[in-house]
Amino acid sequence: MRLKQGFIQIYTGDGKGKTTASLGLAMRAAGAGIKVYIGQFMKSKNYSEIKALSAYNGLITVEQFGVGRFVGKEISEEDKKNAQNGIKRVKKIVRENCYGVVILDEINVAVSYGLIDIKEVVGILRNKPGDLEIVLTGRRAHDALIQIADLVTEMREIKHYYKKGVKARIGIEK
Repeated sequence: MRLKQGFIQIYTGDGKGKTTASLGLAMRAAGAGIKVYIGQFMKSKNYSEIKALSAYNGLITVEQFGVGRFVGKEISEEDKKNAQNGIKRVKKIVRENCYGVVILDEINVAVSYGLIDIKEVVGILRNKPGDLEIVLTGRRAHDALIQIADLVTEMREIKHYYKKGVKARIGIEK
């Protein structure tokens, strides 16, 4: 199944829930028979959602382009290489147009760290097929992406139990 019209969505902000919202959209699309591709930048672990998404019988494909650790002030060559491999893969996925939804998880962060040139992402979005939905997640969405997007949602933290020392819990945050 294909969408009649595809839009560009961004989930950004400092609050929790950006990836979770995009995964909910992925499950909804798969439930409607739409193929979904999820490219996760900055991530490389077998999170609980990866295990759950494997149950969608080929309707949801996930690939990760990270090194399994938080990128801090020091950007490694491996960080750069993985991000570049990821953006090349995404260009191919979009060009081949085999999916109805493409989710670029944490791509906003990869752009903000300079791992991916903003011009490459803008080029992908400007040249996407008309029936392809693209979702970009991550903090610090670039202004150029916000201008191109059709929908931008900002997740804003009001209160979080992390501040009370609660660690990430399996099944909830990881």
